Amino acid sequence: MGLLDILLGRTKPVAPDLDRLFALPSAAVTLQAATGFTPTGRGAVCFATVEGAAFEQTHREVRALLDADAERSGPPVRIVQDDYGYSWLVSDRSPDELPQLVNDLHAVNSSMEVNGFGPQLLCSLAGFRDERGHGLALVYLYKRGTFYPFAPLPGGVQRRDNALELRVKAALGDDLRIEADLGRWFPVWGAPGL
Repeated sequence: MGLLDILLGRTKPVAPDLDRLFALPSAAVTLQAATGFTPTGRGAVCFATVEGAAFEQTHREVRALLDADAERSGPPVRIVQDDYGYSWLVSDRSPDELPQLVNDLHAVNSSMEVNGFGPQLLCSLAGFRDERGHGLALVYLYKRGTFYPFAPLPGGVQRRDNALELRVKAALGDDLRIEADLGRWFPVWGAPGL
């Protein structure tokens, strides 16, 4: 970064560090102890939809890679498009298979990055539930290399439980690199992995 960049307020983008995803299983233990939320076994990778043969080939490769997992206890991975036009590759595992789910999320992100589609990657998430059935997602922002909690309120209204999100932030601060800018804690309404 040069002097001109500093004077003009430009910042160098943070390089994504996909290995940070591997901190999720230990963070899940802390999360359960602090809040009672446990893994659902469902996770997803969100990316901007791109047309073209190369992108379709990458989709097929990713699905073949994850579907070939003989140990998979849940249904095969699937691609879902949300109401906003983004694509989600959803992986289902049993709730006690969070490490395998993290491997799935890492493999999807890595495959897309290697095939030149890193700029289309937006986020990854792992779903959690408490004993009352309330949902929570730990969202990894690909372009920032950080996590944040997203806790939608039950009942189908597009409102979030900000107090819970801040409690989760405080509880997981030693386990995950939490996004410091709360303005980047984007809601992921209707995310299929939640």
